[in-house]
Amino acid sequence: QLQLVESGGGLVQPGGSLRLSCAASGFPVDYYAIGWFRQAPGTERTGVSCISGRGGSAIFYADFVKGRFTNSRDNAKNTVYLQMNSLTPEDTVVYYCAAADQWDGSSRWVDYWGQGTQVTVSS
Repeated sequence: QLQLVESGGGLVQPGGSLRLSCAASGFPVDYYAIGWFRQAPGTERTGVSCISGRGGSAIFYADFVKGRFTNSRDNAKNTVYLQMNSLTPEDTVVYYCAAADQWDGSSRWVDYWGQGTQVTVSS
């Protein structure tokens, strides 16, 4: 009954933009911290961004996305968005949203995972 459904991935040229969506069902999207992670084949899942839970509004970004990505939440739609601008080939990974109790950039506090969405940055 508790689920995160991701969408918005796809193919984009270097310098382009994509907007990922993470729609929550079964719980209010602002109850948990909603984090974004990414994982390339053969690598560990890495934290990208997080928006705080329990009604908070603090947003955290990994250094490699600061100034390029924007995390936001629409409580009316029970959805969190990750706007990704100035994309580079290094951003070509699978992105996952997650509902977490705490945020430390790792997945140890994650309670629920989205199914993942592929982002490919190529000319």
